[in-house]
Amino acid sequence: MYSSSFSDRDLADLQARGVTREAVLQQLRLYREPPPPARLLRACTVGDGIRRLGDEQVQYYASLYDEEVASLAVAKFVPASGAASRMFRSLLAVAGDQALRTRTDLVARADGDTKAAVHVLGELRRFAFYEDLREALAREDCSIEDCAESDVSMLLSTLLDQKGLAYASLPKGLLAFHRDGGEVRTAFEEHLVEAAAYARGRGDLCRLHFTVSPEHETRFRALLSSVVGIYEQRFGVRYEVEFSHQKPSTDTLAVDPEGSPFRDRHGRLLFRPAGHGALIENLADLDCDLVFIKNIDNVTVDELKPLTVVWKRALAGVLLELRSEVFACRRAVETGGADAVTAALALLSEHFGVAVPEGMSEVGRREFVIDRLDRPLRACGMVSAETNPGGGPFWVMDAQACASAQVVETSQVDRGDDAQRAILESARHFNPVDLVCAMRDWKGRPLDLDRFIDHDAVFIAEKSEGGRPLRSLERPGLWNGAMAGWNTVFVEVPADTFHPVKTVGDLLSAAHQGREA
Repeated sequence: MYSSSFSDRDLADLQARGVTREAVLQQLRLYREPPPPARLLRACTVGDGIRRLGDEQVQYYASLYDEEVASLAVAKFVPASGAASRMFRSLLAVAGDQALRTRTDLVARADGDTKAAVHVLGELRRFAFYEDLREALAREDCSIEDCAESDVSMLLSTLLDQKGLAYASLPKGLLAFHRDGGEVRTAFEEHLVEAAAYARGRGDLCRLHFTVSPEHETRFRALLSSVVGIYEQRFGVRYEVEFSHQKPSTDTLAVDPEGSPFRDRHGRLLFRPAGHGALIENLADLDCDLVFIKNIDNVTVDELKPLTVVWKRALAGVLLELRSEVFACRRAVETGGADAVTAALALLSEHFGVAVPEGMSEVGRREFVIDRLDRPLRACGMVSAETNPGGGPFWVMDAQACASAQVVETSQVDRGDDAQRAILESARHFNPVDLVCAMRDWKGRPLDLDRFIDHDAVFIAEKSEGGRPLRSLERPGLWNGAMAGWNTVFVEVPADTFHPVKTVGDLLSAAHQGREA
């Protein structure tokens, strides 16, 4: 229907990206006819979709993982391409206001951004980047103390702009997060340190995979080269660190407000990155028994790492036990009869809430069981909270009228529907992006992760390009729609294992300074 609008140059551009015309036409159909929102049945709670482990169970599962990890190929997968600009939003707003030159100016304005800036200026010495900032200002014959009082714009531009430390445009992984004695660590380094504590697999190998933007890969590699030997010697491990980029073939075509393909000022089709859900292809490229997934900014100082480490091991132990039971059922179904199918259905119901559709024949039941067992597995940590700050665990009804436990983002829900909004607001757990995944079948073969994506779980965002409005299609999120068909168990984890850095001020919390700071 839109094929006639594609010129030979358009088709050549698609081919160069590795995108088919059929895929683009499907994207255009989604713009015209967006899929229905998620249909929430109820929020998952402890005992109804969420497991709560007692202290003895935590130790049991952590020990179970410890017993098996030496025989496993393990990796840690860290999305790390996002720029830190949001982290410095308040400081950027202040830096761009010519009327705010001094600390006195900031105090007089007293709005949200200036209050945040005053707080940062007053605590500069506590930030791990303090010495780098002081030295950068000294090269311009400026004192950091004087600038913090009388030339705030100079200080902020040195911290944020390309001519200085460029913190507003660098990814979070390259920022100095923590200082312990005389040692300063970036968020990237903290993931190396963490991996040595729980992701040490066969042959003491710590394998980490970071997804980064192409323009920053060189800096990540240089940082790795400068520190990897230090940490290998300190922790007695071998690191194998890989980097990848979000693939151009996963970008989606933008459209104008009328739904026609958006073209740039040169008349070419405009494609935009399709969100972190596109990283499912990068994840699929890993060849491992177990993969830990964690965000780049969710790290803490050494003093507080033990709690995180024991819960990571416990989550992995839960997954290994579950994998063992699933594989045993699958082998029994392969060679057994109706009793094996019945036992498998009981397992699917107990662990994943899967119910067999009514009226199935014996052959149909067996095929159903095989389909449901031959899926990737994941154990997802869920943090308890008084209110739901965003994505969380819900029981959801799919297009085939089957219920399953899913991670659902707020953007997937029709908040104009009173009943759906009430369910959304009733959630008392949220998703901290704390996952352990197993992506091989019972014969050890990698599973095709694309088969288990809910391709309708897309999100249409309003954006602009060169001052012109456009609409952009984001693929199903990595831990919600992209994993919708996985066999999933939710486990409650302590809030103290979750230490995100959303604003620069978060680096002043105990999680990033230590209890005594």
